[in-house]
Amino acid sequence: MEKFGKSQSVLRVEDLRFLTGQGRYVDDIAPEGALFAVVFRSPVAHADIVSLDLDDARAAPGVHLVLCEADLQAAGIDTAIPGAVVKNRDGSNGAAPRRPVLADGRVRYVGEPVAVIIAETPEQGRDAAELIVFEYDEREAKLDLAPGVPTLHDLAPDNRAFDWGIGDQEATQAAFANAAHHISLEIADNRVIANSMEPRGCYAEPEGDRWHLAFTGQGVWHMKDKLAKAFDLDPEAIRVTNPDIGGGFGMKSMAYPEYYAVFHAARVLGRAVRWMSDRSEAMLSDNGGRDLISQAELAFDADYRITGYRVSTRCNLGAYNSQFGQPIQTQLFSRVLTGVYDIPATWLQVEGYYTNTVQVDAYRGAGRPEAIYVLERAMDRAARDLGIDPWELRRRNFIPTDRFPYATPTGETYDVGDFQRVLTRLGTEADCAGFAARKAADAARGLLRGQGLCYYIESILGDPSEGAKVVFEDDGTATIYVGTQSNGQGHETVYAKFLSDQTGIPADRIQVVQGDSDRIAKGGGTGGSRSVTVQTNATLATVSVMIDAFRPFLAEQMGVSPEDLEFDDETFRASGSNLTPTFLEAAEMARAAGRTDLLTHEARATLPARSFPNGAHLAEVVIDPATGVTRVDRYTVVDDFGNLINPMLAKGQVHGGVVQGIGQAITEHVVYDADGQLLSASFMDYAIPRAADVPMIGFTSEPVPSTANPMGMKGCGEAGTVGSMAAVANAVQDALWDHGVRQADMPFTPLRVWSLLAEHAVAAE
Repeated sequence: MEKFGKSQSVLRVEDLRFLTGQGRYVDDIAPEGALFAVVFRSPVAHADIVSLDLDDARAAPGVHLVLCEADLQAAGIDTAIPGAVVKNRDGSNGAAPRRPVLADGRVRYVGEPVAVIIAETPEQGRDAAELIVFEYDEREAKLDLAPGVPTLHDLAPDNRAFDWGIGDQEATQAAFANAAHHISLEIADNRVIANSMEPRGCYAEPEGDRWHLAFTGQGVWHMKDKLAKAFDLDPEAIRVTNPDIGGGFGMKSMAYPEYYAVFHAARVLGRAVRWMSDRSEAMLSDNGGRDLISQAELAFDADYRITGYRVSTRCNLGAYNSQFGQPIQTQLFSRVLTGVYDIPATWLQVEGYYTNTVQVDAYRGAGRPEAIYVLERAMDRAARDLGIDPWELRRRNFIPTDRFPYATPTGETYDVGDFQRVLTRLGTEADCAGFAARKAADAARGLLRGQGLCYYIESILGDPSEGAKVVFEDDGTATIYVGTQSNGQGHETVYAKFLSDQTGIPADRIQVVQGDSDRIAKGGGTGGSRSVTVQTNATLATVSVMIDAFRPFLAEQMGVSPEDLEFDDETFRASGSNLTPTFLEAAEMARAAGRTDLLTHEARATLPARSFPNGAHLAEVVIDPATGVTRVDRYTVVDDFGNLINPMLAKGQVHGGVVQGIGQAITEHVVYDADGQLLSASFMDYAIPRAADVPMIGFTSEPVPSTANPMGMKGCGEAGTVGSMAAVANAVQDALWDHGVRQADMPFTPLRVWSLLAEHAVAAE
């Protein structure tokens, strides 16, 4: 048992289904005859609702129901969508203004849901929406990250939701007072729109005397709990499912207003109701990501070792608290505040602000990419200002290997790491020795080449406990029920193969079941790079239960003592018996003997600690100064993910994360105008990276097995994004530095890069 780190890749079994159009997504499986929901959304960013006349819409052809906030409240529904809050520095709670399912008295962002129409067809629903008379008194929009009016919520009169801090402020001030060197840099981290391949959607339907909600999410139990509370229902009266999910990236892990409204409509009408967002609707209403500005300062001694690190951040929450909006840039940001460096004194202060934009919440990495981006941009700037090689500056400040386990100033404990080794491997894999020649060749063609380094670390998040259930089926197969939820990561492959490795059951005879609150009692869903680590830990616990349960039964069948019976990862065997049953054979023996209790096994397990994936990214960009077009030409990653269960899946996760980081750095530009209108609400205006924007990405594993779990694993789902933003940004800054550009912020669109070069060319004259 417990065979790990085999480094053998297995083809993704689910891909055949997806690539041949056999995926079963929410919009594919909605019940036949379901009514369609259409959401009427606010056309303005900030206004008082004067009147909302729904009579003509209710009388329109094909319309069965039109809902507004007053209707939900009249039905006794708790329409306040909850959002976590953090503690202010003075010990009080952050602001918690009420966020209604549908707009209540005021609208606070373009796209906020105001009413929901339920009709026979989506066309009839859209026609009815045109008949809604929505009168409002428009208010000035608030878009900046600073205290002041206009006020969005009475509970936050200056729009500041919280003022949060962590670290030792006095010790950090002392470090700066005694520093031999000191650098400071303002760093903007631009907003992004997740743009999952499958937009959000759901359907609700009656199931006997129960109610079923299927939605595009990253786990079912949190949604079930929220519905039970909002509708004052026994949780057993609710079933929630996630079918195949086409991408999530954290954006789909929350409860959204549409799910509550559709669930209520199905209960009122007693029939199935479905809703699916279109792309522009998604861009207006999906939670955004990032969107913060930080002032970062580093203090150094005479030998260029960091003595203090200070960060002051202002982050955008959007119009309301989303589910995790307040913790993202505070508690989660702080988890990796000091990165991989031995920094004795730190202080982080964060202020969160409400603005007339859609909510901001988790996006692949959720706080950790933002923290590493700030730190690694500051480290790059420090190297330039201090005149020291950026690789050497990092090496000089790495946490030494003999300091692990290492307690960080913000309360984390890194279990293991060998950052020097990983960085050395990167230099070889990326052909750093050839960079000068590549740069000279580009210069001869009038192009600018830059190289950017980032060394990241991230903290695995989410519930450390998880459950697994294995059932031996009548047809001679086995089913494993899991508490996580695939959004495209390849869970069906990795979970089946891991169970196969531990039990000898052929992987092609194992079915993976996920995303159904009726079929597994509890689960933590997917998020924070937790899935494979926590789920395989639970599988190990379940396999142990299986072995212990079968041992006395098989010992009797084989005529041996239970103490003499062993399981060798494939068969049960004992001296004195020539029987060597596999698990599937043992299950058939149990079924023949009437021992149905041996056909189902389950267990829960909790990881003793979190693991900390880390690694080094190196990007090379080429810029055409005549047009400002920036292209990532080379990209190399060396990661320490500990033991890899499936290297191919890990590589795919890194590639996807890197592409999202490249997108944020170069092509993705969210633009709101002064009135709070989203000007980039279609793929004509918002550029996600295309194939031509991304080079071949080199990936190398340099593992240092974790001690935080029995598999020696470290999660990999978000690592690509955590490291890529700073690597690309530092490469752009490197290319522009010799041309006088000292401050280059994402996104590096052609206009922005061209303008930076033009401005500094004029200044040089």
